[in-house]
Amino acid sequence: MTLLTYQVFKTIADVGSFHKAADILGLTPSAISHAISSMENELGFSVLTRSKAGVSLTNYGEQLLPYVNAVLNCDESLKQEIAELNGLKQGKVKIGVFSSVCTSWLPEILHSFKKKYTEIDIEVFQGTYDDVVYWIKNGVVDLGFLSVSSAKDIPIEPLYRDELLCVLPSGTKANKSTNYIDIEEMKHHQFVTQRDSTDADIQNFLKENSLQVQSNYHVVDDLSTIALVEKGFGICLMPKLVMTDIPYKVDSYPTKPPASRIIGLAAMNPNFMAPAVRTMFNHIVDKYQENEFKK
Repeated sequence: MTLLTYQVFKTIADVGSFHKAADILGLTPSAISHAISSMENELGFSVLTRSKAGVSLTNYGEQLLPYVNAVLNCDESLKQEIAELNGLKQGKVKIGVFSSVCTSWLPEILHSFKKKYTEIDIEVFQGTYDDVVYWIKNGVVDLGFLSVSSAKDIPIEPLYRDELLCVLPSGTKANKSTNYIDIEEMKHHQFVTQRDSTDADIQNFLKENSLQVQSNYHVVDDLSTIALVEKGFGICLMPKLVMTDIPYKVDSYPTKPPASRIIGLAAMNPNFMAPAVRTMFNHIVDKYQENEFKK
């Protein structure tokens, strides 16, 4: 099989359509179909399922995709290495981000990086912690922002300690003599909670402090959570990074005991990054790594 075959397979997997893949790759639909048929004949099994709803991966195709991504990533690394040897800074970097990094850090990262490295393209994928973990492990992205606790077995460079805050509707704090919210006070409130995949560190805090929260509201988006709190549907825990310049009338307080998440930059093989990826990795570390994490 050729690199073009792998590119055809990956593009169809991404867009779910032979015709869209043909447009993206500048090929005819018949050429796309022929490439997949040849691939399946060579493999001895089907990698795609065709239906009226579109094209999807078979179970075999799902298992094959990470290896195809690895081959294509190696090809991109080779091209970048050659460009590096020729004194050029070019290539592509694919980054996975979760919501608060996307809104608070990403615009400045993209702006400052593109200002220095105009020939390096950047592709961004936003999702939950679980999404970013999947993308890193399967070669969809080169780098990904995660909390250290959510990275698990993926190598991660710690960058920033982000304090967790308790968020309440404006003016509703019961004990106004303190500037924090303790566990006992939290127990008297209903919570607006987020799914485990959205912020595992908050879920860990709840479990560690035996907070059996009651909630009828299970959302994914940070600002949706805060909007429900503003309207009196409960309280929530939220990283401080999220609470910067929010458009909602809520009060936020440190927790007692104190809690935080550590944001880091993760890569599956940090010692074998393509030149453009290494350049982006170093750019982010230099810009955001706090002194307590510097080696």
